[in-house]
Amino acid sequence: MAPVSPELISPRSSRVAAARRLGKRNFRGKERLFLAEGPQAVREAAAHRDGDAATLVELFATPEAADRYADIIGAARDAGARTHLASEQVIADISTTVTPQGLVGVCRFLDTPFEQVLAARPRLVAVLAHVRDPGNAGTVLRCADAAGAEAVVLTDASVDLYNPKAVRASVGSLFHLPVAVGVPVERAVTGLREAGVRLLAADGAGDRDLDEELDKGTMGGPTAWVFGNEAWGLPEETRALADAVVRVPIHGRAESLNLATAAAVCLYASARAQRAAGGCRSVTGN
Repeated sequence: MAPVSPELISPRSSRVAAARRLGKRNFRGKERLFLAEGPQAVREAAAHRDGDAATLVELFATPEAADRYADIIGAARDAGARTHLASEQVIADISTTVTPQGLVGVCRFLDTPFEQVLAARPRLVAVLAHVRDPGNAGTVLRCADAAGAEAVVLTDASVDLYNPKAVRASVGSLFHLPVAVGVPVERAVTGLREAGVRLLAADGAGDRDLDEELDKGTMGGPTAWVFGNEAWGLPEETRALADAVVRVPIHGRAESLNLATAAAVCLYASARAQRAAGGCRSVTGN
């Protein structure tokens, strides 16, 4: 069990400087460490392990946050994380948010090799191809978690999984399901298809309608949804790799749906179809 430092850590401490640098992608990649901010993310990080290794390695907390979230401090200590009391100014220096919540954790990278994702024979997967906005990426990851997906894949043309905004937008879901990163889109499609997964590209200009696919009963099997950039959608070469290009029907007067909303609709449609078919392990297990 790691101790809590009895005194406030100095703003000039090398530990504070090292944590602050993790706001930049090149330092995250070099150290294979990232920041998790706020009580929900830190709680999930403290509970997460990769084999024998704890994911949370260090925690900075204001005295007020340490008192308020004593259970999280205890979980961090039990995980072996170095835990420091820090002033609000130190937390603000480390944090990437405008209004920090008093807790910032330093975590080990936790992405899963793509081959391991395939070996698990997933039934529902979200593939983020060319998704550049970290808030969108984190929110889709959260939607995938909620819908019972077994994995998320970020292609090599997508945003950094450990961007602080993506981590915050996932609201802890980053720690719940396997995420493969840096996978070329062709490799993602080929690997999933060889694993028996049907590839559906979500696109507003798709030639198939989601409601019609549900009515025809074609969505009960293993499925991977491929989502693209919100501004310009999926490139034609990526659309061509899919087994079908499916649009979410717009029944009202809205011009379109944003990426995260469309992803939630598509993933839940598959989860419902798979549950009806008796085949969605993650959803029916709850």
